[in-house]
This record gives sequence, C-alpha cells and structure tokens, in this order.
Amino acid sequence: MSKIVNNKIEDYIEKNSSKEPQILKDLNKETYLKVFNPRMLSGHLQGRFLSIISKLIKPKKILEIGTYTGYSAICMAEGLINSGIIHTIDINEELVSIQKKYFKKTKTTNSIIQHVGDAKEIIGKIDETFDLIFLDADKENYTEYYNLCIDKVRSGGLIIADNVLWTGKVVDPESYDDELTQYLIDFNKIIAKDNRVENIILPLRDGLNIIIKN
Repeated sequence: MSKIVNNKIEDYIEKNSSKEPQILKDLNKETYLKVFNPRMLSGHLQGRFLSIISKLIKPKKILEIGTYTGYSAICMAEGLINSGIIHTIDINEELVSIQKKYFKKTKTTNSIIQHVGDAKEIIGKIDETFDLIFLDADKENYTEYYNLCIDKVRSGGLIIADNVLWTGKVVDPESYDDELTQYLIDFNKIIAKDNRVENIILPLRDGLNIIIKN
C-alpha cells in the first residue's frame, strides 16, 4: 500500500480547501529543491489542518518535536494567541538556517523558540504546560516522546502524532517485519488503551493520531 487516499480525491480536497499561503509555497519549493527527503514536509493539506486546529484551540504554548524545515511550526503559529510561544525541536543542525530564514518572513518570528539536539533530553528541560503538542520526529521514539510529554499537556489539550498509518503499512501483514512499522503499530495500540486520553486516527496524508487529554 503506497497511498491511503487516491490522487483524484486528494486533488479534489486540495482544490476545495483554503489555499496554501505564499510563504509556505516558497518554503515547500525550497525544501524540495535543497533538502534530503522533502516528503517529510507537512505540505498544503496537513498544514491547513494544523492551522485550523491551532486557530480552534487558540494555544498559548505549543511544543513541536521534529521541526524539519519549519513548515508545520509556521502553520501552527497562525493560531497562537498574543504572546504565545512555540518550542520546536530538531536534531539536524543543517536545517537551522532554512528554518530561521522562513521564521523571519512570518509575523511570528518572536513566537518560535528553536532547540537543536536530542528531543529526549530537551523536553525535560522545558518547564511549560502545553495546549498543543505536534509529534513528527523519529518514529522509533514516538512512545518515549509521548511518555515524556503527556504530563506536560493541560487537561483538554491535544497531542497530534504524524505518520501513524505509515503509507498503509500498519494494516499490511507483509510489512510487519519492518521495525518502523511495528513501532507505529505499538504506539497506536498504547494510545488506544491509555485511559488518560481519547483519540481518533485520521487518514489525512500519512495518518494523524489526534489525542485529547482528559
């Protein structure tokens, strides 16, 4: 399984959804031209989804694990209240310059705090309670990140985990010998059984697990 939603439906959804802002079009293009594995970028539809979720909950504090080139951080920043802050973490120092370039082009430059290094070490050092956490980093550590973050989310706050359907491999028996697929299968089971939260998995792009803390 390589696609969760067929191309015609995805094209229709995109044409009938809010347009991608120009700054994000530019970032999308530069990412595909210059950065390894550009498919990791959130992109138009997922970006607009993150923007709408952020605007709905009007967060004061956001934590992002996995900045990549900054696309999703910019989308979520659209919903921040005045004086709101995003802490975004990525281990790849080579991406900092492109992140800063596009953060400076937004109206939320002072709202985004960049952290470079191992998220497992950095999360514990950020003494904040978050309204929204976006998890989009190395899949083998999703469960550990979740365990580090769950007590940092306010009651009623959200954790959104990306790539949880892994291009459909999570329901493909032939992929069960794939370690990353198994990590995601295990993660989704853990969330479904955790009585501290409620969740729903959406087949948007590569799958989003939407988790609300009780």
